Amino acid sequence: MLDLRGDPIALTAALVDIPSESRAEALIADEVEAALRAQTSGYEIIRNGDAVLARTSLGRPSRVLLAGHLDTVPVAGNVPSCLVGGQLFGCGTADMKSGDAVFLHLAATVAEPAHDLTLVFYDCEEIEAAANGLGRIERELPEWLRADVAILGEPTAGFIEAGCQGTLRVVVSARGVRAHSARSWLGDNAIHKLGAVLDRLGAYQPRRVEIDGCEYREGLSAVRVEGGVAGNVIPDAASVTVNFRFAPDRSVDAALRHVHEVLDGLDVSIELTDSAAGALPGLSQPAAKALVEAAGGQVRAKYGWTDVARFAALGIPAVNFGPGDPNLAHTRDERVAVSAITAAVEMLRRYLSG
Repeated sequence: MLDLRGDPIALTAALVDIPSESRAEALIADEVEAALRAQTSGYEIIRNGDAVLARTSLGRPSRVLLAGHLDTVPVAGNVPSCLVGGQLFGCGTADMKSGDAVFLHLAATVAEPAHDLTLVFYDCEEIEAAANGLGRIERELPEWLRADVAILGEPTAGFIEAGCQGTLRVVVSARGVRAHSARSWLGDNAIHKLGAVLDRLGAYQPRRVEIDGCEYREGLSAVRVEGGVAGNVIPDAASVTVNFRFAPDRSVDAALRHVHEVLDGLDVSIELTDSAAGALPGLSQPAAKALVEAAGGQVRAKYGWTDVARFAALGIPAVNFGPGDPNLAHTRDERVAVSAITAAVEMLRRYLSG
């Protein structure tokens, strides 16, 4: 059985050694559930698919929710884990089994928390949003996600990363007239029309905005170009996929309007293909302010989209906090410094103990 009360570094290794690629989390969920039932007291514990949920009902004035996903990206020959020179290597060490280990260890060892606690360990975070276990819990067990602040154990290198950017993708398409390239004047080259789009994107000056002391930087980028028929044909269709990462003070609708403004006047069509709203940091809320104080003010904006946005949509201030380095997530040599695990435990213990 997983040892929740022992060394959280060893617990991280034990979690890594249970392969849990997305849609194959049953075994690790079984182990987490069994350990919580055997080694914690005062928690109501339930199972939802391959997610495990636990909560206290101590009548504290505030509730803190600790959430972590149990799945990983596909293993790349990096399981089982190995410890080398103060670094624990293995799939999921950074993203995010070290964060899960910190939460599990604290659930078993903080005897008198200053807040009521909810723990949510869920499945299928690393794949399409429709499969995400946290979304399923929101639909089926919404009362389990009520809290004053939520902490998601994503890798942040020990910083509190507040909120998250929003994201959208659009396909910008140009139409032309097909012709033989030897008689190019008879055609209208759709690829050439994309040059104006790329010029606009290349000259774009992204906005920076400060929210709750965190600076969010936006980015509008071409991420894919498609077009062409054959080596001797003037193409009649071409497209560029554009990704806009926007600060959380913009809604998806406002972000889409901004993309249209940037490309206004060009002979192209714009189709929205994917979007997700960002999350405001909410650090002015009392429970979140206490977390910032416990972290010694080590706070920065979250670049990228994470499940904190789901909590923000429910009106719950949410932050990312985990010992892993986000730059190492999903890599073949994924690893986490054991000192970072220890530091994360100490910081959250101060916060949860009041």
